[in-house]
Amino acid sequence: MFRILSFLILVFALGLGFAWLAERPGTMLITFSGYQYEVTLMVAAVLATAAIAAVMILWWLVKSIWNSPYTISRYFRVRRRDRGYQALSTGLIAAGAGDAEAARRKHRESAKLLSADSEPLLHLLEAQASLLDGDYASARKKFEAMLDDPEMRLIGLRGLYLEAERLGDHGVARHYAEQASAAAPQLAWAATATLESRMRDGDWDGALRLLDARKPTTAAEREMAAKNRAVLLAAKAINLSHVDPLAAKNAAVEANRLDPGLVPAAVIAAKSLFRQDDVRKGAKILEAAWKLQPHPEIADVYIHARHGDSALDRLKRARKLAELRTNNVDSSLAVARAALEAGEFKAAREAAETAMRLAPRESVLLLLADIEEADGGEQGKVRQYLARALKAQPDPAWTADGVVSEKWAPFSPVTGRIGAFEWRVPVERVGHVIEQAPQIIDGPAPEPERIAPPAPVQRSEPAPVREEVVEAEIVPVPANDRYPPAPTAEPAAVAAPAPGVSEPAKDTVTAEPQPEKAPQPSPAPVALAAAADEPPVPPIPDDPGVDPDSAGEKEARRFRLF
Repeated sequence: MFRILSFLILVFALGLGFAWLAERPGTMLITFSGYQYEVTLMVAAVLATAAIAAVMILWWLVKSIWNSPYTISRYFRVRRRDRGYQALSTGLIAAGAGDAEAARRKHRESAKLLSADSEPLLHLLEAQASLLDGDYASARKKFEAMLDDPEMRLIGLRGLYLEAERLGDHGVARHYAEQASAAAPQLAWAATATLESRMRDGDWDGALRLLDARKPTTAAEREMAAKNRAVLLAAKAINLSHVDPLAAKNAAVEANRLDPGLVPAAVIAAKSLFRQDDVRKGAKILEAAWKLQPHPEIADVYIHARHGDSALDRLKRARKLAELRTNNVDSSLAVARAALEAGEFKAAREAAETAMRLAPRESVLLLLADIEEADGGEQGKVRQYLARALKAQPDPAWTADGVVSEKWAPFSPVTGRIGAFEWRVPVERVGHVIEQAPQIIDGPAPEPERIAPPAPVQRSEPAPVREEVVEAEIVPVPANDRYPPAPTAEPAAVAAPAPGVSEPAKDTVTAEPQPEKAPQPSPAPVALAAAADEPPVPPIPDDPGVDPDSAGEKEARRFRLF
């Protein structure tokens, strides 16, 4: 834009100059080699401008011809470099996509077009291709070669760190991570790995220094950094609580200031203040933490703040906690336990029942059993509470990444993440409770009916006898003085004669034609015991039968025996 504006200004100035000369009459006399030349000023100005332009054009032509070899070589050099960078870019994309063959091919192509000394990315592409081919030794050599180049040093450290982690050599991996963290504290992978290793070694001061070296830029990063620092300070205070109480108190108080809802920081800070007889300040810290997150450990430390208090005094402190957080299970449990220790069984039972209505946990039911047993209640009721506790909702615990711990820990043993432990119901136990929910509500689920596989039928043996539904064929029954002989029927469905009634002639019902079935073995005759006062029961033939409730109008008539 500036060049265009400058060109327009120059043209405008030349136009004004020529216009000014055209308006001014005059001549120019030039004497050269005995001759005199007389021209007007306008013509002289035009001739001078044309001469200058011709000289400039001639100079440009001479310069272009003189520099043509260099220009041609530079053109081919730039073209070769562009092709090399294009191959290098394609190879890196192929390596990122996992195409080892394409990455290796593009590396060979780019290596021919580019120099490894001028382009260090060739080493990275070759290392990535070696990793994809499974040649880890060659990849490690390439990463080690990158350490000598200041531009590629961090990439080499990253590659060597990943290779050490893959081989399980955590000491070497930590060495490379520490070097990368010292060179660039903003690298998340290096800072995290170094921080995790220092936490595992218990070097809390080193972990804090490393955390302070990272400069958060956004508000979310500053908040997360404050929480992580509070976690590390709380872990440091717990380790120093029995060695250096003063340092432990200072670390715990600072951790509580950074994160008032962190339960371990509040507990260790309050304990340290209670040892120094500063009950008022310690109680305030616990009360503030209780409002944010009720926890049984906070309640226990708060209730037993003074060792000389009586059981009734501890009950008053428990009721004060319940006032700070009403309609809470932990508040009711704290009151119930304190009342049980004080011998106030009625108050303890009322508080426990309130907790039961809020959340029927395992600890609530166990506490109710203890109250009943301490109050001299029925043993049957105690056993009932204990039985219900086995299937009740589990209590919260410190969990992180599926790991359940009895005590709080500053980092996850699985991922190494700081502040991963949370006070909540474990996921595995919740799933177990969900699976057992139908049994808890409706009692034990009935055992599913087991159906034995049918025995193989052989032609030399009779088929099994069915007792539900029979079809047409009925075996003749021996006649006696009281009952006439039973008529034989064709293969069609007939109704059984009522006892004591003689059968009319040809009282049969013809069934509609049925599709032919595979021949079945004839059933063996069944022996019937005929009594003198009861009619004999005809034997049950071998027939699968059909449920009469589902039979259609066009099917043969069926009847039930039982």
